[in-house]
Amino acid sequence: MKAGKIAFTPGQSCVPWGVPYVTLSGGPFFFVQTPKEVLIIEEGDRQTRHVYMDVPHSQNPKPSWYGESVGRYEGDTLVVDTIGFNTKTFADNYRTPHTDKLHVVERYRVTNGGKTLEVQLLVEDPDTYNQPWQAIRRYDSDTADLGENICQEGNFNLFDYGIPIDNTPDF
Repeated sequence: MKAGKIAFTPGQSCVPWGVPYVTLSGGPFFFVQTPKEVLIIEEGDRQTRHVYMDVPHSQNPKPSWYGESVGRYEGDTLVVDTIGFNTKTFADNYRTPHTDKLHVVERYRVTNGGKTLEVQLLVEDPDTYNQPWQAIRRYDSDTADLGENICQEGNFNLFDYGIPIDNTPDF
């Protein structure tokens, strides 16, 4: 590990996973849907993505860990279009980098009689990749409850990866 850098996986350093990394490596996921927004909650670190429904992208989205996600339905498929990423995350578990020009389109669809969630991804970044690349990830349906798992300072799983700790009291 290089000083000041995240551990091999973002979850080991309590930092956001980013997209498409979370979709490829994360799960299980919990979906909360309202007419204006879909929340995608990743069970491992309880990180939540906000997908704003049926709206255009902002003119100049502020770069962030998960970018700006807008969604729409095409029949039975939730299409999530995400731009506006910072460059602190990786595209996959191999720590493949990307630039702020990263553009990810995910297509979520329930298949196999409701037993499987299939996600098709299209990943583009003209400053990093020679051409767009695609991936498919499938998740089995489950009826589990969202448990408790807190990634916080002092939460050292196996190794100390330099999770920031504030040694001054709040009182």
